[in-house]
Amino acid sequence: MFLRRKHSHDHHQVDDSEQHEAKVSEIRTGLGPLSGRSLKYCSDACLRRYLEARNWNVDKAKKLLEETLKWRLTYKPEEIRWHEVAHEGETGKVSRANFHDREGRTVLIMRPGKQNTKSAEGNIRHLVYLLENAMLNLAEGQEQTSWLIDFTGFSLSTSVPVKTARDIIYILQNHYPERLAIAFLYNPPRIFEAFWKAVRYFLDPKTAQKVKFVYPKNKESVELMGSFFDVENLPSEFGGKGTLKYDHEEFSRLMEQDDIKTAKFWGIDEKPYPIGKGISGGAEVAPEPAPLASPAS
Repeated sequence: MFLRRKHSHDHHQVDDSEQHEAKVSEIRTGLGPLSGRSLKYCSDACLRRYLEARNWNVDKAKKLLEETLKWRLTYKPEEIRWHEVAHEGETGKVSRANFHDREGRTVLIMRPGKQNTKSAEGNIRHLVYLLENAMLNLAEGQEQTSWLIDFTGFSLSTSVPVKTARDIIYILQNHYPERLAIAFLYNPPRIFEAFWKAVRYFLDPKTAQKVKFVYPKNKESVELMGSFFDVENLPSEFGGKGTLKYDHEEFSRLMEQDDIKTAKFWGIDEKPYPIGKGISGGAEVAPEPAPLASPAS
């Protein structure tokens, strides 16, 4: 009896896999001929993510993907270069960590208390740049990133406006679907609750399930974060034993080196921007990245 049950389970898995692959083929056919960067973007892994984001509904996934392709053609996220957004990163409000989670995923660290500008578009371009960079540095076979959000110094007066947060959420959910594995909001203050109530309305249920609040005195939430991160790597700002030290000049050099890799990946012929030019300086930066995976594909 048990053998038959296991065989039945395996058979369902095979059926699901075959159905999924058929839907990948169907959405590719429905998109029609693609060329250039759009063709490179639409890898099979990319199509699976869009299908997953729409519960494998081909029509809905195709519509979402077509909207992304239009957005990428006009916004050109792969053409943003660090020297264009470096001023937004001077305080280290968003950076790529020098460690990975337990699954080997790229980690983005966000510190809203370090907000340093009022420009909505500047904040969005800076984040989009770092999202593209995070995808560039995913290890082979990895599809998602993990986020750590530190609320030290957070205040409503320095946080991005709700409208900007809404625009960011729209971009994340619609143009980077299934790119977020988990987001830990560490010890947010009570004043954040009002901001959260305003923005969570814009989160779809799938994304909302990935947002976890962690409080040092709440054992269950701390253990959940520990299941994703090694306490030895985790900075003390997140209850770990590591050190979070952001050096803007060093991080800038790393980003400028990655800009060269980005241009090469997308086949963009450009002269490299002089490394270190126009950088004003204060987590340790990430090591040399793993072999390239498809950035946003």
